[in-house]
Amino acid sequence: MLKSDLILSLNKKYKHLNNNDIETVIDLFFNKIILSLKKGQSIEIRGFGTLSRKNNKAKYVRNPKTNEKFYKNESFKIHFKIGKILHKRINSV
Repeated sequence: MLKSDLILSLNKKYKHLNNNDIETVIDLFFNKIILSLKKGQSIEIRGFGTLSRKNNKAKYVRNPKTNEKFYKNESFKIHFKIGKILHKRINSV
């Protein structure tokens, strides 16, 4: 689903809101998630899941094609753990 699809589906359900208002709410929601993850906080959305930040330590890595070694700085990745309710809804027949 694209952001524009989400805006259109919310606009159909909430006709009193215009597209700009819906887009602003979506942007604020995702920006809050991004800021929380940058601070190292985890986000729990009940029934949906949990987002948290995992740390990739700095290390030396090797390019398998050229066999060249180089240093890779510390980086972060996002870990998502699905909630029970979402898991049940996806896997129900």
